[in-house]
Amino acid sequence: MIENIIAKNEGKTVEFKENAHSIAKIVQTVIAFANTAGGTIVIGVKDKSKKIIGVKNILTEEERLANAISDSIEPLITPTIQLSSWRQKDLIIIQVSYSVGPYFLKSKGIKNGTYVRFGSTNRLADQSTIDTILHAKEHLFYDETPCPQANTNDIDLNLGKELFSKSGKKFTLQTAKTLEILTIHQNHELPTAGGILLLGRAEKRNKIFPNAMIRCAKFQGKTKTKFMDQLDIHKPLPLAVDAILGFIRKHTTTGFEIKSMRRKEVSQYPPVVLREAITNALVHTDYSIKGSNIQIAIFDNRIEITNPGSLPFGLSMETALSGFSQLRNKVIGRVFRELNLIESWGTGLGRMIEVCRDSNIPEPNFEELDNFFRVTLFHSLTSESIKEEWEKLLIIHLQKNPQITAKQAQELWKVTPRTTSTRLKKMCEKRAIAEISTGPYDPHKTFVLARSL
Repeated sequence: MIENIIAKNEGKTVEFKENAHSIAKIVQTVIAFANTAGGTIVIGVKDKSKKIIGVKNILTEEERLANAISDSIEPLITPTIQLSSWRQKDLIIIQVSYSVGPYFLKSKGIKNGTYVRFGSTNRLADQSTIDTILHAKEHLFYDETPCPQANTNDIDLNLGKELFSKSGKKFTLQTAKTLEILTIHQNHELPTAGGILLLGRAEKRNKIFPNAMIRCAKFQGKTKTKFMDQLDIHKPLPLAVDAILGFIRKHTTTGFEIKSMRRKEVSQYPPVVLREAITNALVHTDYSIKGSNIQIAIFDNRIEITNPGSLPFGLSMETALSGFSQLRNKVIGRVFRELNLIESWGTGLGRMIEVCRDSNIPEPNFEELDNFFRVTLFHSLTSESIKEEWEKLLIIHLQKNPQITAKQAQELWKVTPRTTSTRLKKMCEKRAIAEISTGPYDPHKTFVLARSL
């Protein structure tokens, strides 16, 4: 178990602590994990080197931690606290489950004591974040909220009929109500936020959601130094999908594969992967965030699709990639499904990975960047971080085997012990692999495939 945890890097759901001296920080992390997506704290491991040093007086420290967590946090949190041993080193493992809060420090109250997790840091939640947690507790979605500054005439029902007819379905005023494009608020029928984003007329949509446009750009080379082309897309969300795909097709290449007597067109990026990444961004963007746009950045070697809003509370990267889905926008998600723009819930990310593997190109890279989510698609056979053949050889070995020793790596590479040590160090530095040991001179150290979860 400990090997699996240490193989991960510190992040949204994992934290390493050298000791339990800073108990206030540990309590903050417990709160942040509970409010965000759950997580595991391992005490007795250095956070950067992952050197396992153990915990002294483990029973005393465990009792101190349990009392601090119980006494300091409201509502009551009861994490699982386990005592573990690894090569005669004692460790404390605290496993915190996600639960709809907000959880906060009793001494500071909700406003000043609520923490959430961003990457590998704990952040004091602002009022907007606390409101989002409270909405989740009441099973409310932002895109269900009424827009008092709009009226039913601001919804383009003809566009709805046109879009639904393409899927062989009828769209009526009752359909709009059933799908919560329209809702009742204080005895008045009003569009919802999702309704405006999906079918709102341009003037009203751009006024209420000026940042809902999609910014597309093609850059020269591999950096954002020089623009080659750019386009701002101001369209209802269902129409934005094809507009984005059109811009991407304009700036990516298409080749041909000849089999037997037939010629098959082959895109630089698999179309199903592109469409999945785009619809994922449109459906899961946090449209309540002001001043941020969905961005499509095309480089010579990759495409970055970035949307405002990290994974919804309760969802970690690990669970998202394993097929679980949690909608941020209920109205937008339901309409996209009715229009066949998305298929089964939760299968999108996994399908993208599977298609890339079948196409013999690098898997997409999924990242939470503070309050943003980014999907990076590659088209070359070599990823940016793993370039050397010996690196690929070790990665392939670790995909088939749980771990490798330095001696086994030396035999795999057929090089000297010194070269082996240098190569393993380089791969650890770029976080392709992780070292599991009690220190740099541990004769029993092993290396595992690193996973950033």
